[in-house]
Amino acid sequence: MMNEQGVGYATSGAIPALLSFNGGFVDTVGFLGLQGLFTAHVTGNFVTLAATLVMGTHGVLAKVLALPEFVIIVALARVAGSAMTPRGLPALPILLATEVCFLLAFFVLAVIFGPFADSDAPAALLAGFAGVAGMAVQNAVQRVHLANIPPTTIMTGNTTQVVLDVVDLFSPTKSEQTPLVRARVARTLRGIGWFAFGCAVATGLYYWLNFWCLAVPVAVGAASAILTSEGQMPRSA
Repeated sequence: MMNEQGVGYATSGAIPALLSFNGGFVDTVGFLGLQGLFTAHVTGNFVTLAATLVMGTHGVLAKVLALPEFVIIVALARVAGSAMTPRGLPALPILLATEVCFLLAFFVLAVIFGPFADSDAPAALLAGFAGVAGMAVQNAVQRVHLANIPPTTIMTGNTTQVVLDVVDLFSPTKSEQTPLVRARVARTLRGIGWFAFGCAVATGLYYWLNFWCLAVPVAVGAASAILTSEGQMPRSA
């Protein structure tokens, strides 16, 4: 049995890579297709909101509402996970499947109604909120059920941690923690690399396919849910 932080799961496996890839991919498509809306890194919307107000462009309402929506979805994911685990339900794969549903809604709404000249239009808001909801679930899942892996959606903290750890590794004073620090550096760098790769792939595919490229994170998310389903790993508890 695993505890709620995912201890015992092979964090060097595919799940951190898939989630990091999706974090970069979905955030990039949201930014490109919805006038600077960050779906995963919602605090960045404060900056783009200020730019929108100054430049008089579209997307004010979407950016204002993204943060409270993100907070609500994270809270709901926490409540749902806490309700499932005492009942012996596999919270991690169920929540990842929920994320896939949100990403699928983002894909369908964006393809049907996009491209969006105004990201504050009702259809654009629905599409954007579906993307934000999917990334909110991923953030909640990572913090609660996979807390032993680096964050998969926000790279500022990861970059800071890598720099601090590298400085410590080059320090003349070595400690018994050195092997653990070295492993953390490698693990975090992989996460940053996969996130950056997701951003790069999203940029190219969005240029060629527009919102049809969102089929990719749906498939990647589905793979994550399948790999963490019952039978592939122990239940969360």
